Amino acid sequence: MPTDHFVTSSPAVAAPEIELSVVVPFMNEEENVGRMIERIAEALKDFGKPWELILIDDGSTDRTLSRAQTYLARPDLDLKIIEFQRNFGQAAGLQAGFDAARGRLIASLDGDLQNDPHDIPGMIAEMEARDLDLLCGWRKARQDALVLRKIPSWCANRLIGKVTGVRIHDYGCGLKLYRASIIKQVRIMGGMHRFIPAWVASVIPSSRIGETVVNHHARQFGTSKYGISRTARVILDLLAVLFFMRFRQRPGHFFGMIGFFIGSISALILFYLFVIKLMGEDIGTRPLLLVGVMLFLAAIQMITTGIVAEMLTRSYDEPRAYIVRKTYGKDA
Repeated sequence: MPTDHFVTSSPAVAAPEIELSVVVPFMNEEENVGRMIERIAEALKDFGKPWELILIDDGSTDRTLSRAQTYLARPDLDLKIIEFQRNFGQAAGLQAGFDAARGRLIASLDGDLQNDPHDIPGMIAEMEARDLDLLCGWRKARQDALVLRKIPSWCANRLIGKVTGVRIHDYGCGLKLYRASIIKQVRIMGGMHRFIPAWVASVIPSSRIGETVVNHHARQFGTSKYGISRTARVILDLLAVLFFMRFRQRPGHFFGMIGFFIGSISALILFYLFVIKLMGEDIGTRPLLLVGVMLFLAAIQMITTGIVAEMLTRSYDEPRAYIVRKTYGKDA
């Protein structure tokens, strides 16, 4: 989707270019959605440039969608609501918002009222002053449970920073500000919204990614969709991120190195058996012969897997990570 997009209201007059798109995914937040819309409108009432609000209903089973729809008639609000066919997850919600965004800048927030929209104008000024492409919020005074949320998050942030090389304090903060031209080059799939700074670092230098302290409020309504149980998924996703960051363009190198290592061990074993065979010893009943042969087959399998992976990277077109049931808004 092009970054510069104009909405024509008549053949001779073009509407002003959207400066900012605010993207907020929701899932069963009927008590929060109206309050969040009001807070965003209040925070940006003096913004001075055209902006839009994009809400993504991620398969809510309560009244989240119907309550959000009541704001479509508000004349001072450029609101678009994207309704998913079912629940696809937060990453898909963000991706749908990024795809639909028309702004030069894109801000994302969680829909639980814990992020503060009043931080957005200051983040915009800081991004421009520091000439960044991604500015991440840092919930320095995080209002969450110490054992179940803060300590696991601290450990995860340290681990992710060490593995990916993008060292920021708070990967999990939903409040982020992006340049649309950059984030639209990245596809956020699966549960990979936790690793957005790492994905962005695959298309720009990490020096253009920054962070700033933002406000954080305790959840007042509804229940959290995350808990300590997500730890194992985060670790598995981190391994996937590491693979894609280093070997996405050349997966054959990853599998080939493993195959070469296994094959080298197999070659040493078989060479040793060959030498002792020449010395007159019987090797037919040795378990080491079976080990050498199995390692040889495993090496061949890894190398051929790498070749297949190389072929797939040259022909694979990433599918859409979500299905939209309906879109609501003035230009829907």
